[in-house]
Amino acid sequence: MARKRIIAGNWKMNMTPSQAAELCATLKDLVVNDNVDVVYCVPAIDIVPVAQAVKDTNVQVGAQNLYIEDKGAYTGEISAPMLVDAGVKYVIIGHSERREYFGETDEFLNKKVKKAFEAGLTPILCCGESLELRERNAYIDWIRLQIRADLDGITADQVKKRVIAYEPIWAIGTGKTATADQAQEVCKIIRDTIAEMYDDATAQEVRIQYGGSMNAGNAAELLSKPDIDGGLIGGASLKPDFGQIVNA
Repeated sequence: MARKRIIAGNWKMNMTPSQAAELCATLKDLVVNDNVDVVYCVPAIDIVPVAQAVKDTNVQVGAQNLYIEDKGAYTGEISAPMLVDAGVKYVIIGHSERREYFGETDEFLNKKVKKAFEAGLTPILCCGESLELRERNAYIDWIRLQIRADLDGITADQVKKRVIAYEPIWAIGTGKTATADQAQEVCKIIRDTIAEMYDDATAQEVRIQYGGSMNAGNAAELLSKPDIDGGLIGGASLKPDFGQIVNA
């Protein structure tokens, strides 16, 4: 089946609200492509101005995080209902930086995935291995373990709507990139794991992104692979190059 491509920019902790509005204006005419879902995953403080800036365009707004409760005494956290009311459609869950710097476990991330679906948000679930795991040839078992834990208790209908981003940790912000064949290998493993957990039809509907230093130069080759349906873009999403990736 033909899965619609999805290119999401993860702005990480960059762009003040005024800078965010300027970047949206810069990218506006560069990211027009009806064959691709385009998402800007922005810092919480930028969500409202970005939602206003991309109104009536093909761009949708994503958040970089959410909390597992709808409201309460959780200072500094942001709830799913808040995101929905602000115009958010997607939310990144389980990025390697959240796992490493903030100690987010698969059990906790599974609760976030469930909360996102409950609110009508589309999760972009991240998975990936460290350089040590890859060098020990343990990355396949690790990826399968992450997928199974993070999707525990998620229905097939929910899984079909979600996005999974494979991000080899050793290729994030390092300038290193997995080869197209390396990326395809793991994206196929992810799809095969979902087929084992659910069925082949469900697995064929899931969109899988590559998230390790995709850029204007390598996007076309990566996106030519049968199990790579898009990209979760870091640094390149903050530059006009992002338009080239969308149209790759």
